[in-house]
Amino acid sequence: MYPTPTTDVSRRLARAWLWLGVAALIGSGLLAILLVLSRTPGIQDVFPLKDFFRAALVVHVDQSVLIWFMAFAAVLWSVGGSGDLAGLGWVSFVLAAVGTAVMTVSPFVPDSQPLLNNYIPMLRQPLFVAGLLVCGSGFALAITRALLTVRPGGLDDMAGAMRLGLLLAAATGAIAFAGFVVSWLEAPAYEGQAYYETLFWGGGHTLQFQHTLLLAVAWLWLGAHLDVAPPISARVIAALLLVTALPVLAAPVIYLVAPVGSAQHIVDFAQLMVWGHPLMLPLVILAGLSLWRSWGRRDDPAQSALVCSVVLFAVGGILAYMIQGTNVVIPAHYHGSIVGVTLAFMGLTYVLLPQLGFGVAKGPMARWQPYVYGGGQLLHVLGLAWSGGYGIQRKVAGAEQMLASLPQKLGMGLMGLGGVIAIIGGLMFVLVCWRAMAGSASRRNQ
Repeated sequence: MYPTPTTDVSRRLARAWLWLGVAALIGSGLLAILLVLSRTPGIQDVFPLKDFFRAALVVHVDQSVLIWFMAFAAVLWSVGGSGDLAGLGWVSFVLAAVGTAVMTVSPFVPDSQPLLNNYIPMLRQPLFVAGLLVCGSGFALAITRALLTVRPGGLDDMAGAMRLGLLLAAATGAIAFAGFVVSWLEAPAYEGQAYYETLFWGGGHTLQFQHTLLLAVAWLWLGAHLDVAPPISARVIAALLLVTALPVLAAPVIYLVAPVGSAQHIVDFAQLMVWGHPLMLPLVILAGLSLWRSWGRRDDPAQSALVCSVVLFAVGGILAYMIQGTNVVIPAHYHGSIVGVTLAFMGLTYVLLPQLGFGVAKGPMARWQPYVYGGGQLLHVLGLAWSGGYGIQRKVAGAEQMLASLPQKLGMGLMGLGGVIAIIGGLMFVLVCWRAMAGSASRRNQ
């Protein structure tokens, strides 16, 4: 079994957060079209998008990673938690939604000054900063509510183990947000991008463990839905989730022993990722084993999403150990890992839709959507990885890429083709969700 919403409050909160997450993906997808065009050979010279590329990249990343991931985390915390503290839940949602809307319109305000720092890229502009602060406050309150309302209960069944994973993810998110606050208080007075790089470094690294914990829970959830639960007890699963979360305890220690912005602070958090994330390997193996057992459920979009999620996340993990320098192997790595999480969340969205009172995601479009999106992203990742081997630098577009050789052009061309296919897959997801969500809303109003 897996968690289900136990109260009407939980269900309505989860519905609201899901709407926010899907809206963020819509905005991110529209910007992704221009991002792909601005880096694709033959097209990049037609569109003088150098300045817009950076501004669009900032909002694209923030919507597709920060907003989408945190909104879907709030969906899961709402489903897995009790209906207590409903007022806090709605305040957190309103703040996150208002902040997201402000961030979305801020690139159209003159003099946006994009800064492509890691984790939460910024527009050096008061409106964007205000939107981010409001949005971040909403997510911080959502984490607080999750800590107070998600109760694992007994660990003798899979639902209890998954609730433990949700609680561990919320605790990890709390440590990450505390890291942001400490960094804000202690960060050296750097200028521009260097300041925000320092500000988000520790908390950003920690937040990735929240995402991977939720990814593990999503895999377990999809497996339970497909009747292919791991061939081990729920208590062992709970222990593996605890092991996955264990490295997060090092984050407060790093803040205590290494001053924010110091070389040691930067290296320690990088090493935390290198040595911490492999502890998730047993859960990755269990998810991989579930693929074989789920093969008879190929008509279910949850099965398609599980397959693509495990493959992309594994590819992203392998590429992490191939990074040398600051070339596009780095975005190849994190695109693989991030898309692996996104695909799991997409598949779980299909599972949750009817439980939240929406329509059922079914039909060829729903079934093939994960393969189109995942396949396009795989080509995108492989194109970036190939190009990185030939020295193409990250965070550049157009003529700045200096595509001189045929292998460089082929690699980035593959990246562009994969990006276009992935955009189609993303639009398919939005259409499937919109048909299920808007359709059910219209039926309720009749």
